[in-house]
Amino acid sequence: MNFTAPESLIFWTTIIFVIFFFLLKKFAWKPILVAVKSREESINNALKSAEKAKLEMQNLQADNQKLLQEARLERESMFKEARDIKVKMIEDAKGEAQDQANKIIEQAQAAIESEKKAAIAELKSQVANLSIEIAEKVMRAELSSNDKQLKLVESMLGETKFN
Repeated sequence: MNFTAPESLIFWTTIIFVIFFFLLKKFAWKPILVAVKSREESINNALKSAEKAKLEMQNLQADNQKLLQEARLERESMFKEARDIKVKMIEDAKGEAQDQANKIIEQAQAAIESEKKAAIAELKSQVANLSIEIAEKVMRAELSSNDKQLKLVESMLGETKFN
């Protein structure tokens, strides 16, 4: 076997490659495969964890949205309740004010009525006193002489009927 330089180089390179390949297969191939397999599993686990975290984030976002919606509904309910209480308080105050106004009006009307009755009674009393005074003065003038007294007695007797 007589080899030239390029052929011998190819031969020896092939021999060294085969030996290197055999050594690599015997000593390094299994640890490399184990490392690759381990890396593949860790990547798969990381992907699964990421997917799980993504699902948890979506669930948390859904829960947050639900809580936010519930908070909004509760806020609206509280606002509505506050508005209802305000309206009721205003209506109660108006009703109470109306009742008080009606009582004051009734009291004023009663006071006016009593004052009116008192004024009428006072006026009647004054009219009666004036009537008596006028009658007294008329009687004095009419009865100042005896002739007038006799005429008055006769006219009264004439008006009176005896049964």
